[in-house]
Amino acid sequence: MKLFAFSLRPYDELPVLQRLADEHGFEFGWTSEYPTMDNAGLAQGYDAVTIITNPMPAELLARYAELGVRGLATRSIGFDHIDLDAARSLGIRVGHASYPPAGVADYTVMLMLMALRKAKLVDIASSYQDFGLRGKIGRSLNTCTVGVVGTGAIGEAVCERLAGFGCRIVACDPYPKDRLRGRVEYMTLDELLACADVVTLHAPGLPENEHMIGAEQFARMKDGVVIVNAARGALIDTAALIDAVESGKVGAAALDTIENEADLYYRDLSRDVLPNRDRSVLMAFPNVIVSPHMAFYTAEDVRAMIFNSAGALLAFSRGEETPFEVRA
Repeated sequence: MKLFAFSLRPYDELPVLQRLADEHGFEFGWTSEYPTMDNAGLAQGYDAVTIITNPMPAELLARYAELGVRGLATRSIGFDHIDLDAARSLGIRVGHASYPPAGVADYTVMLMLMALRKAKLVDIASSYQDFGLRGKIGRSLNTCTVGVVGTGAIGEAVCERLAGFGCRIVACDPYPKDRLRGRVEYMTLDELLACADVVTLHAPGLPENEHMIGAEQFARMKDGVVIVNAARGALIDTAALIDAVESGKVGAAALDTIENEADLYYRDLSRDVLPNRDRSVLMAFPNVIVSPHMAFYTAEDVRAMIFNSAGALLAFSRGEETPFEVRA
């Protein structure tokens, strides 16, 4: 196999990929650039391409197919940034990565605690020597009902961590897990939204889940509800969220992902005007935390993302089956 890696980070991903290539004897080339039509030619002579959460439209996939690419893998669990229909029609097999749920689950609980304890407001005030307490009172997690939307691997790991805080945990999922019963009370989404003090989202980024939380859903929630999203930005209607924050319906939000973020991460844009007005608005609120889609970012997860995505491409090159092939 000859693999070309786009958007590869030299400071953490490159050493892992190099070690894997040495172990399995494949060649690879790489660039830190995002894949575009302008640099598609870098994949010339390679039969496999790996990306991160970069948009993969039909036009770009067709160009890769012309260059001889037969396998594409994203170094992420989600694959909604890839035109799967186009890939199939071009004969390109698509893979994705899996990684341990602990990193995202830990980060989710951290965001929850930061939102409940008004960490952003406290940090901002402290930076200009406001050490007073007015307006900074928080809430203990053990007094809350936490609603977990989606109990896949990450949602389940979040439930396991929350159990140690002594809070009430409610959840909704089309496929309830028997091993969580007794610690978690399953209910419908509407029932969850009505009773939860904190709502944390862990549903997949499927088309049917787009804007599963919008104006109608916010209206059903408790006043002052805390919203946490470390899953997919499209799960929340951003315009409706902004309205809910401004009205006070949402007391705090902690977001590791928002809509229309694909062109932002993972680059240094500190000198640029961001082409994402919603993100700028959300960041201006003292009670909204927005982090740059990095809940996954642990040494363990980065290693797994490289190993599993490259492993899928190795399987493709050998004509083998792999659990990391996208079949949706």
